[in-house]
Amino acid sequence: MKYLALALLLCVLTSLSNSQCYVKQRTPDTETQTHCQDDVDLTWHPKGTKWRNSACQDCTCDSCCAGYATPTKFPKDCVSVFDQEACQYVVHKKDDPSVLCPIFGAVGK
Repeated sequence: MKYLALALLLCVLTSLSNSQCYVKQRTPDTETQTHCQDDVDLTWHPKGTKWRNSACQDCTCDSCCAGYATPTKFPKDCVSVFDQEACQYVVHKKDDPSVLCPIFGAVGK
């Protein structure tokens, strides 16, 4: 019964998380390399540096994370739209994109 309760708790906690990062797999070859390749843009970067790729991910040679926050709570008469150039969500009125809406909650970054 204890294991069932633990399994249920883990399922609930997993559904509450919002994983926006991933760790790159290390191999013996990657340990000796002086550069690494971005998984999205296929560009090469020196170890120890940070960069943002075209998918708006902030990366190092070891991991990448979303470089933006995703709005989760905002007024019902508003909509969130991702601006790929600015790497951010803009929340505005559904019927008038020139009117910005407040964001009460977000995940990421």
